[in-house]
Amino acid sequence: MSLVQSELPVLVSGGGIGGLAAALALVRQGFQVQVFEQAPEIGEIGAGIQLGPNAFNAFEALGVGDKARGRAVYTDHMVMHDALDESLVGRIDTGEAFRQRFGNPYAVIHRADIHGALLEGAVETGRVAFFTRTRIVQVEQDEAKHTVTAIDQNGKRWPGQALIAADGGKSVVRALYVNDPPRVTGHVVYRAVVDKADFPEDLRWNAASLWAGPKCHLVHYPLRGGEQYNVVVTFHSRQTEEWGVTDGSKAEVESYFQDICPKARQLIELPKSWKRWATADREPIATWVFGRATLLGDAAHPTTQYMAQGACMAMEDAVTLGEALRVNGNDWGKALPLYQQSRVTRTARIVLSGREMGRLYHAAGVERLVRNSLWKGRSQERFYDAMEWLYSWRVDNCLYP
Repeated sequence: MSLVQSELPVLVSGGGIGGLAAALALVRQGFQVQVFEQAPEIGEIGAGIQLGPNAFNAFEALGVGDKARGRAVYTDHMVMHDALDESLVGRIDTGEAFRQRFGNPYAVIHRADIHGALLEGAVETGRVAFFTRTRIVQVEQDEAKHTVTAIDQNGKRWPGQALIAADGGKSVVRALYVNDPPRVTGHVVYRAVVDKADFPEDLRWNAASLWAGPKCHLVHYPLRGGEQYNVVVTFHSRQTEEWGVTDGSKAEVESYFQDICPKARQLIELPKSWKRWATADREPIATWVFGRATLLGDAAHPTTQYMAQGACMAMEDAVTLGEALRVNGNDWGKALPLYQQSRVTRTARIVLSGREMGRLYHAAGVERLVRNSLWKGRSQERFYDAMEWLYSWRVDNCLYP
């Protein structure tokens, strides 16, 4: 590595969960990092997300384990009910036996809290510079000098030794290298956060709870020490959708949940305002690395919400990138292919499994009956066995052998 190259920062496009996780992973390998965020400030929108044991392994590897753990709510169960007749479809205990099996808990957290933990960690390093209102729109590379230059919307040039594109599902950087349209699902997600005082007492479970209905489902779980509850409803839209976020309409939500049981129906009466997400994913791709530029998080593998793993996968990506650099002495030419090789299959499995899980949640007719019979009599150990591939990810097994 030349002196000039070693003095250049690593550039990160995107200041969300993936971008901040990447910054932390890079700092831990000795790099200076510049993070570019198109929004006016570094922040996070949205509501709650779920964190599997793999997420806590990533937090620890990024040096923010204590910050994240202190803001999470630790659930006792994951539970699914049928939204038509209230019957219990399946319950997975996430208490001591779960922690013993996977080495970490299952938890729920507000997106802003996980983002805040990563941001605090990045700021505390003193090695991450943030540039807001800055959108990377072009990339130039000098193969002879082993450098990359990011160009923002104002034409300003930012030289670096590598570029990590963590600029989300609609990644501008990805579009420079990959010509693939999004796969709009037609599934619409409404999300809201409700104060505990307004949340029904008979639903105040310390669980990640899902009500599965025909062509729809509802989710709720506690946030912020149980003082708030996350409410998410999903349905198959009757209209042609475009990928994006808008303000929601309570009347629209109500029109899709006429037939569900009264207990679950309480959920859609609660929020005072909704945000509406028309969802999409993309077909998995095998190439994320383009010279000294690489994709990370949703920029690499945008997925639907059904596996509850979007943020977790972005953090895993970041940790794996850092490990690939570590074992290769920070040689980007060797590290980036290893990072790609280590992540492509696992993240593609998440994308494809998400599609199947969406079908399972939204089963109707006889398929619903089959769905409801799948887990009858299943022991907790068998549930845990089925989750082994997902939740047993760790730093020491993250690189492709």
